[in-house]
Amino acid sequence: MPKTVQITIDCSDPAVLAAFWAQALDYEVQGPPPGFDSWDDALQAFGVPPDQRNSRSAIVADGLPRVFFQRVPEGRTGKNRLHLDVRAAPGLVGDERMEALEAEAARLEAIGARRAYRVEPDGRMEHGFITMHDPEGNEFCLD
Repeated sequence: MPKTVQITIDCSDPAVLAAFWAQALDYEVQGPPPGFDSWDDALQAFGVPPDQRNSRSAIVADGLPRVFFQRVPEGRTGKNRLHLDVRAAPGLVGDERMEALEAEAARLEAIGARRAYRVEPDGRMEHGFITMHDPEGNEFCLD
């Protein structure tokens, strides 16, 4: 039987990153367990102190990997060894592709992403992409 995958991202503010990535990927922030109207209600019932209630969050979409955000004490210290490629222009090439990537970059900048750089298509191997950073500085590409 094939394994399933969850993507886990270490961060300082799980709620902020979950909200950003839910919008970026068209996912939803995972709702509270059955019987609770909100995560705050559930965490209070579970006895989680208020200062620990933003220690984790997750986003979900049917049939796709769950993305889990966990608060860690240390900050980001270097370049990501793993990053997400957000496939924002599948099947498009040339100017049409880059226009679609630019539109997606603008949408993501409006919700907290920052642009790092753009790589132009070369007509051979490179189709073009835009490298960006999420609100905590994690690198990802619009591809």
